[in-house]
Amino acid sequence: MADDRRPLLIEIGTEELPPQALRQLMNAFRDDLVKELAEHRLAPEGVRAFATPRRLAVYIDGLEARQADERIERFGPKAAAAFDAEGNPTQAAAGFARSCGVGVEALEVEATDKGERLVWRGMQPGEAAEALIPGLAEAALGRLPIPKRMRWGAGEVTFVRPVHWVVALLGEAVIPGTILGVPTGRITYGHRFHGAGRSGLELDRPASYEGLLYERGYVIADFDERRQRVERGVHREAEAAGGSPVGDDALLDEVTALVEWPVALAGDFDPRFLAIPEEALIASMQGHQRCFPVRGDDGRLRPSFITVANIESREPQEVRRGNERVIRPRLADAEFFWQQDRRTPLAGRLEALRQVVFHRRLGDLRARSERISRLAGRIGERIGADVGAVQRAGLLAKCDLVTEMVDEFPELQGIMGGHYARADGEGEAVAQAIGAHYQPAFAGDALPDTAEGRAVSIADRLDTLAGIFAADGPPSADKDPFGLRRAGIGLLRCLIEGGHDLSLDELLEEATEALRTDCGVATDGIPGQVAQFCHERLRGYYLEQGHAPEVFEAVAAVVPASPLDFHRRLHACAAFRERPEAQALGEANKRIGNILRRAEAPPPPRPEAVEAGGEPAEQALAEALRKAWAQAQPRIAAGEYGAALTALAALHEPVDRFFTEVMVMAEDPEARRRRLELLGAVQQAFGAVADLSHLPG
Repeated sequence: MADDRRPLLIEIGTEELPPQALRQLMNAFRDDLVKELAEHRLAPEGVRAFATPRRLAVYIDGLEARQADERIERFGPKAAAAFDAEGNPTQAAAGFARSCGVGVEALEVEATDKGERLVWRGMQPGEAAEALIPGLAEAALGRLPIPKRMRWGAGEVTFVRPVHWVVALLGEAVIPGTILGVPTGRITYGHRFHGAGRSGLELDRPASYEGLLYERGYVIADFDERRQRVERGVHREAEAAGGSPVGDDALLDEVTALVEWPVALAGDFDPRFLAIPEEALIASMQGHQRCFPVRGDDGRLRPSFITVANIESREPQEVRRGNERVIRPRLADAEFFWQQDRRTPLAGRLEALRQVVFHRRLGDLRARSERISRLAGRIGERIGADVGAVQRAGLLAKCDLVTEMVDEFPELQGIMGGHYARADGEGEAVAQAIGAHYQPAFAGDALPDTAEGRAVSIADRLDTLAGIFAADGPPSADKDPFGLRRAGIGLLRCLIEGGHDLSLDELLEEATEALRTDCGVATDGIPGQVAQFCHERLRGYYLEQGHAPEVFEAVAAVVPASPLDFHRRLHACAAFRERPEAQALGEANKRIGNILRRAEAPPPPRPEAVEAGGEPAEQALAEALRKAWAQAQPRIAAGEYGAALTALAALHEPVDRFFTEVMVMAEDPEARRRRLELLGAVQQAFGAVADLSHLPG
């Protein structure tokens, strides 16, 4: 069959789609539609996705117009049951033939592992693509990540938003049918207020889609192109206002998802609002208005903002003034919250925390704050922090949860607590610790800058993990309402990246003891469960950084005393793995382990106390081990595991020679004992850092 490929366009026109999810919906529709087409033997080439506030679309440069014919092979009843004694077909044979759409004479008999059976082989003609596409598109749309679907009108169809039009073109022809209950056609719609597209634009072919919408419909259909225009416009206006815009990729995506024809405009607000903490200003402008605040070259916010309109007005100053009128009461609300909240000192809100239940079995936030304070104080003492500041910060850390500002902007919890503590004169160390104790809040987030902040952060996460494990158990595979996975990785990062050599087991024992005393919950086995949970998080932490699983397992096998100690050993082991002798030593350690297990070897002496006797190779290994251990032991004690492994690498040649020249399982019991003890001491020396037998040979 000659290749007959045609361009395909599917566009779903809707009411305004949720802006925070638009990029995800666009990509999911593209990926699922391509998957459906490929699974139905309609291989697509040159795929592009489009999305605006009012549409999701997929364009395919080339799609097979018809499925390829498919060779069919079907096995039927056994031959013995298919024909009678005279060789006439039975009802079983006739029924099988009918199900295949052929006569009995078209069937064959073939020997199989289950005996001789009837078989039919034929070609199933491929279906036309236009007959399949509506159903495949609906299947792809049905799998979109939509948490809550809606109905509209009198129909039963559901989607993220009501659907108003559907374009479905294969080549120059409309694909007949319906998608999501809407008849397919070739009419798309442009901007609500601009251009000729408000009453409909007729598409003659798929390739004209993007250009027609741009030239006549005032719609930039390509999400990334529209985002670039938003970003350029925002930066241009911010520079004209004397600074640079404040906003992340998520805000840029959301603004892009709100406009079809972006026009960036600058606006100003009363400088008095700059007296509010800048995080509150930013949250108000970005969260409520999707505006970009402007930061001056001095690092401070300027009384300006950038908005992105969805209209190219003949009077842009009116659009600017309208946005200024809208943003003024938002900032006034933030100012009111700031002033009202400061009337009550942060410490004065401790009693209000009694009215907020943390968990039905774990008490209220006041009790939780006291646990965090005590635990943080003990941690602070171990890491050289100001214990008084740590205890005070731990006690006040949750007080901003009952302020009006945090009630309005939950993302400012902790941050506003730091500002209120500073305004109350609590001291800079206390304020900084409160302000940063939720860090790290997400992957890539910074740690608290101060030891006091890290102490409170560690205590907060320990109390959460131990408490929820004791009250509810570990999170399920798909639900983690208390963010325990995030808490686990945040705890580990604070300990490792903060450089705090603290035993996780000891910390968890202290956290569970406080819960047992204060809340009366059963905590038997909880420290071990949480430690195992954190170990799994630690594995993912290192695998994401590119470390090999076998290196992680080599270190995990020796059960390091703390996450920081684990970190040091792992990096030393990873570096050692690149040495030329690492593979041979790994194989030797594996061989030693096998020998010792089979021989039920006696406990080995310390490496420095091995006996030297018997064969020259045995004596050479014992001497090399004593020398290597003399260099490695102080390095291990100092946590300098890389230097220790470098010293132990000198055993490479003596170990090889030993296995070449020495019979370990000698008939002489004394020689056998001595040699097994020597191998045990070698294993013990390397095992002081990691179990190298896990490294691949």
